[in-house]
Amino acid sequence: MPRIGTRKLHYMLSETLQRHGICIGRNKLFDLLSDHGLLVRRRKRKRVSTTDSNHPFRKYPNMVRELQVLRPNHLWVSDITYLSLTDSFCYLSLVTDAYSRKIVGYCLHPTLKKEGPMQALKMAVADRVYRHPLIHHSDRGLQYCCGDYTSLLERSGISISMTEKGDPYENAIAERVNGILKSEFELDRDFGSFDIAKTAVDKAIDVYNHQRPHSSCNYLTPAQAHLQQGLLLTKWKRRLSMT
Repeated sequence: MPRIGTRKLHYMLSETLQRHGICIGRNKLFDLLSDHGLLVRRRKRKRVSTTDSNHPFRKYPNMVRELQVLRPNHLWVSDITYLSLTDSFCYLSLVTDAYSRKIVGYCLHPTLKKEGPMQALKMAVADRVYRHPLIHHSDRGLQYCCGDYTSLLERSGISISMTEKGDPYENAIAERVNGILKSEFELDRDFGSFDIAKTAVDKAIDVYNHQRPHSSCNYLTPAQAHLQQGLLLTKWKRRLSMT
């Protein structure tokens, strides 16, 4: 976790510091890291459009505006982001459980065609444990509206929800996970080849799911939160809204 935030770092170090009799508050840790030039600097990223909503396929209404998610596999959110290669781009499709923030399906693909999102969804469906009602939420991009994708959702008994206004806050959790992978796991750098990018993605998602404490899940890892039920406490002041 090369760019883990200071608040999470303080939490992860707490037991080690206690064993060594070291008492250091969060603000002091910020100062210590700053003195040694170790605070994370946010990088400006290129902007590449991954959403084409100008298509003839059916666009579904937003079903999650007022939804309170209190269990895993209640709501999945999906999105596509890009990774930079030396002279081109590749595209990472993610399916994330909104309750636990666990990435339950993903696929890195060399094009923006439907195959990437389809593979991510198939992974999520194959690993689905809980069989209670489930909603899939995404933008209105061609990949998510095409017949193959919506048919797979319907065959799997999953309800379909989509953004309506093109506002990223309508799919805020998915956007946030994209940002975490890029900013904290250095997926925003240029990769020498598709295979190198694929290796980096596999490692980042494994660490994200199983080692990184998540502030929206009471500092549980997503894998730990995926085993919980009920309201999870947040460790930050303002929860991302689905509206």
